[in-house]
Amino acid sequence: MKSKISMTLGILLIFIAGMSFGLSSSKSDKKDYSEEVKIIKTYTDVLKLIEDNYVDTPDKKQLLYGSLRGMLSALDPYSTFFTPEEFKEFTSETQGEFGGLGIEISMESNKLLVVSPIEDTPAYRAGIKAGDWIVEIDGEPTDKMTLFQAVKKMRGKPGTKVTLTIFRKGIEKPFKVEITRDLIKVKSVKTKELENGKIGYIRLTQFQENSAEEFQRALKQFKDKEGIVIDLRNNPGGLLTSAVSISDMLLQKGKMIVYTQGRDEKNKEEFFSQSEPVIPTKLPIAVIVNKGSASASEILTGALKDNKRAIIVGDTTFGKASVQTLIPLPDGSGVKLTVAHYYTPAGNLIMNKGITPDIIVKMTEEQESEKAKAEREAKMNGKEDIVKDPQLDAAINAIKILNFAKSN
Repeated sequence: MKSKISMTLGILLIFIAGMSFGLSSSKSDKKDYSEEVKIIKTYTDVLKLIEDNYVDTPDKKQLLYGSLRGMLSALDPYSTFFTPEEFKEFTSETQGEFGGLGIEISMESNKLLVVSPIEDTPAYRAGIKAGDWIVEIDGEPTDKMTLFQAVKKMRGKPGTKVTLTIFRKGIEKPFKVEITRDLIKVKSVKTKELENGKIGYIRLTQFQENSAEEFQRALKQFKDKEGIVIDLRNNPGGLLTSAVSISDMLLQKGKMIVYTQGRDEKNKEEFFSQSEPVIPTKLPIAVIVNKGSASASEILTGALKDNKRAIIVGDTTFGKASVQTLIPLPDGSGVKLTVAHYYTPAGNLIMNKGITPDIIVKMTEEQESEKAKAEREAKMNGKEDIVKDPQLDAAINAIKILNFAKSN
């Protein structure tokens, strides 16, 4: 046993030393590894205790995966270790089709937080809201689950049911919601005409691989309108490249979109508009956001707000300004690691603060419920009409005011 532990210690020390050298050799030829040695010594001491004394024979791979999971979760809510099965599942999410409920979640302080329900999905139709806490899944408490254990329990065959126990701020007791799983096909860009065809409406539900191409078609369709409303409510984000491409279409060439900054120089990047805008620069734009607008949604919102290209309407956004990179590992497992924060063009770090709209319009619980009910009824009747609400009304009014000011 002693030789086994010594061998483990030696292998881990070689790994840590090699990794540290690879990361820092350009800065210094010498490094004191005494702290790493102490940390690995503690790790192997605990491993020996488990192997010698645990009631059952432990699974060494599960011990390794568990320790790596704990290591990543100690950093922030967005850094994660994935088993091979989890890594494969995670990489399917930006393709636009997957099974389950249609809900974007995060783990914060061992609690399962709803970042946003995705529009036109079972979770959205069931009334799940951004900011809800999922405390149980089919009666099983979530405080002991990992993020992907929770995801796995919520996913399943279309037509099967799952019961979530929800805690919502402002409601005294948790309540249960039964949701029927479905195949989730996310259409990222939807368009309509408002005000008798005078104003174009673009609903962007997620930033996927094909979102920029679809968004460009929508912009060209509306370039001769009196204004455009871009609805980012309950858009949980997605691909940074998609957010940058869409921002590029709306800003004058050379304008800053976003910049990232991390400890490593390679994670310090600046993104500028590379081409001329798709629509006239004087065409008024109003962007609607709420607390479910996160990540890539906030990149687009920040770029348009700081460059004074749009009026932002609605409620304060979620406040996710960290950049993660996916790193596959040789056994099929992987790591999602926070490597930088992103900043809006004005230099604002919105992490855990969000973006405050130019025109603040909050919606009450009753107003949101009425809107969701009206949308469900419209779909049941085979209609895709836009259901008016106070935030949309405010966005339309903002465009009208901008047009009035422009003409006088």
